[in-house]
Amino acid sequence: MQIELRFFASVRELLGTGRESLEVPEQVRTVGDLRQFLRERGSVWAEALAEQRALRMAVDQTMSDATTALSDGCEVAFFPPVTGG
Repeated sequence: MQIELRFFASVRELLGTGRESLEVPEQVRTVGDLRQFLRERGSVWAEALAEQRALRMAVDQTMSDATTALSDGCEVAFFPPVTGG
């Protein structure tokens, strides 16, 4: 399955990129699976997407959680929570 990744704010700064096209293996079926798969790259990936790190996730610009299913061609975004004033 081919997906588009988008990274914003501090996640983008840590990873040094704002986007990536990626072919994911068959066992990566949900946003949670994807996050784990990316963490396995190690180094800054493990830090930026750490399980204990508060992150928001969206699939095709709709807020999602770890159980949200992925589909071929979808866009998945990772970004820190934002507070306003």
